[in-house]
Amino acid sequence: MSQLKWYFEDFVVGRTIDIGTRTVSEEEIIDFATKFDPQPFHVDKDAAANSIYGGIIASGWHTCSMMMRMMVDGFLREAASMGSPGVDEVRWLKPVRGGDTLTVTTTAMETRPSASKPDRGVVVNLWQAKNQHGELVATVKGMGLFKRRPPA
Repeated sequence: MSQLKWYFEDFVVGRTIDIGTRTVSEEEIIDFATKFDPQPFHVDKDAAANSIYGGIIASGWHTCSMMMRMMVDGFLREAASMGSPGVDEVRWLKPVRGGDTLTVTTTAMETRPSASKPDRGVVVNLWQAKNQHGELVATVKGMGLFKRRPPA
């Protein structure tokens, strides 16, 4: 593991961290949905074309999974993360389509040291995914547990 650069103390309310970008293909969308969310507008081109979406769209769960992978690769690998006690809110605001490039950020909304375990704290973060047009496509609001910075 590389040197950690994000501890509980590094989360300042209002601070936004750029996580990165990822382009999704229609083939990935269909593959994910075939395994985990095989609704017609995710897996069947003809049915999707005749749906309210006018074509194949990613499952919201696929969008969340891509966001999670981006969070791990672009942030959590360098963080003193201890996991998460849960997610409070997930919103799918616009369809994600093959060829879309997602850009993800995370913003600290609230921080609080643990009252019972002084080695950690809770951070409430808002993850946001935007497409290549700058349109907000999904948000996730949840909590993360992070270790406190060890004494020097």
